[in-house]
Amino acid sequence: MIVALIIICEVGFWVLLAAGLATRYLLRMPRLGIAILLCEPLLELVLLVVTALDLKNGADPSWKHGLAALYIGYTVGHGHRTVKWLDGHAAHRFQGMPVPRPPRYGKARALHEAKVWLGSVVGAAVASGLLLLAMWYVDDPGRTSSLQAWMHTAWRTAGIHGLIALSYTLFPKKAPAREQERTGV
Repeated sequence: MIVALIIICEVGFWVLLAAGLATRYLLRMPRLGIAILLCEPLLELVLLVVTALDLKNGADPSWKHGLAALYIGYTVGHGHRTVKWLDGHAAHRFQGMPVPRPPRYGKARALHEAKVWLGSVVGAAVASGLLLLAMWYVDDPGRTSSLQAWMHTAWRTAGIHGLIALSYTLFPKKAPAREQERTGV
């Protein structure tokens, strides 16, 4: 049931996102569009409550509960950036605004990648917090080893992402000569 709910939440995220952006740009109702977009965190709240109830009703903590925590953590860490990015593309498509692009070269790109990595750190911290709460709630170390493994997965993923982000600082990509002349950098 938890896995199905994670899938429903993911599909619901994209449906609400599409509905919010369509309302905002196609129907030209920006306030209603924002209201729809603000409903997205409710999906994670439902997932959190159902996962907690599943554990309360005696379910053995398993990979499903760990996956739910990682999903919620990812949404907290990267959901806002995803919505903002897609909103920028919708504004470009329907209102002629400039295409939202991350910086491509040098320190600006390294700073951008560091900010994205911080989203992964926030996601891992939220997931770890939820997993620790679940382990405390179950209060049986013999049954919660899978949840602890998911915490390691979250931090391992954030660490790998951190190394990739660091590579943009250590080995910055330089702008082509013609672009340096055009921008004066």
